[in-house]
Amino acid sequence: MRALSSPLRLRVLRLCAFESRTNKELAELLGVNPGTMLHHVRTLVQTGYLAAEPERSGAQGAREVPYRATGLSWRTSMPGSAPVLVETFLQQIEGVADEDLDVTWLGLKLNAEHKVELARRLHDLAQEFKDRGPDPDGDTYSLFTAFHPDDNPPAAH
Repeated sequence: MRALSSPLRLRVLRLCAFESRTNKELAELLGVNPGTMLHHVRTLVQTGYLAAEPERSGAQGAREVPYRATGLSWRTSMPGSAPVLVETFLQQIEGVADEDLDVTWLGLKLNAEHKVELARRLHDLAQEFKDRGPDPDGDTYSLFTAFHPDDNPPAAH
């Protein structure tokens, strides 16, 4: 669980979900020092969230190790992780143009049965698309939903 407690590590997993990336590539993409990135990559490898792929030669013949996300994070229960997920989401959308960000915020009033149904259907839909795997000709997107009680007391009558 500690391995997933860092927005930077969660962003690394996102970047390695569909394409293998080296420590150097990840450091450049996320604007961090390669040494710092190596610490985070090693943590993710040691905990099974990233897997090293076969070594390859870099531009000047240097040895490079690309890493790929294993998908384990999707199957990991993360109690108490809401703050890190929200922070990760905020970092992900930093710099995204308003016209490229489609956000829906909806207030609902549900009984217990309908709340359970909605949560199950949202999970099932996300799982269905996850199970399909990436479209070879697709563009990458990020999906973030937050389903929570709304601190919205009823009006006094």
